[in-house]
Amino acid sequence: MRPLLSQRSLLVVAGLMLASAVSAAPATVEQPRAFGHVLGDVLTQRILLQSGSPDADTIAMPSTGRIGVWFERRNPRVETDADGRRWMVIDYQITNAPQTLTTVALPALTLTSQSGALLQVPEWPVSVGPLTPQTAFTTGDLQALRPDRQARGAAIAPLRREMTWAVSLLALTLLAWLGWWLWRNRREAARLPFARAWGEMRRSTTPDAKHNEHAWLSLHRALNETAGQVVHAGSLPVLFEKAPHLQPLRPQLERFYQQSGERFFAAASPDASFPLLDLCRDLYRAERRWQR
Repeated sequence: MRPLLSQRSLLVVAGLMLASAVSAAPATVEQPRAFGHVLGDVLTQRILLQSGSPDADTIAMPSTGRIGVWFERRNPRVETDADGRRWMVIDYQITNAPQTLTTVALPALTLTSQSGALLQVPEWPVSVGPLTPQTAFTTGDLQALRPDRQARGAAIAPLRREMTWAVSLLALTLLAWLGWWLWRNRREAARLPFARAWGEMRRSTTPDAKHNEHAWLSLHRALNETAGQVVHAGSLPVLFEKAPHLQPLRPQLERFYQQSGERFFAAASPDASFPLLDLCRDLYRAERRWQR
């Protein structure tokens, strides 16, 4: 029984050694250039999958993401070359920048299949250089710090021209409006009956002149011209029919005609406190609102 057991033990050991040899088989790898790399460069590693193993198609893809300090592994992919060979392509991007020229290594990789380890990819050293020197050259304009650059002043000449045009147009607009307003007031003063009467009363130099016979006659003429006929206390409805905008002033006008009758036709003295100037101003304002 001892020789049989020894023979079996030898077979087991031989099988384990064979399995270990198969699992540790080195892969055929096309490595990236080993020198001249900086931050952001992408290094591509190509691994031959058709190594004679029957389960080469079941090899699992390696994980993606950050690999140590220097690299980030992107999504691996499988490509087929012109000879029909299948390659696993893995991209590594450099994610750090050294202070000086430094040697780093693409990580070793073990590709496994459903039956276990299949291909072994060794690490691959590459050199990574800094983007800029650690110290400035301090010669000429190559200094550690550059002075602040003065910002270029904005061109204000076009802005001044535009502002001048805008102000000029505004001034012309205001002058045109002022001229129109003066012309309209002058025209109304010459054309509108109550505007003329109001102007005559305002031009009176003494307070008594504003209540004299001429002032009363001026307001009578304005009322007659507005109605298109001679107006008296009994014909006020005709006035309001021709000028409905005077309807709110009906009580004041009725009192005006009452006072006017007493002044010109009755022996009784009229009320000297009658607000003749205020009535004329109210009639003028109502006339002006109506014209607008």
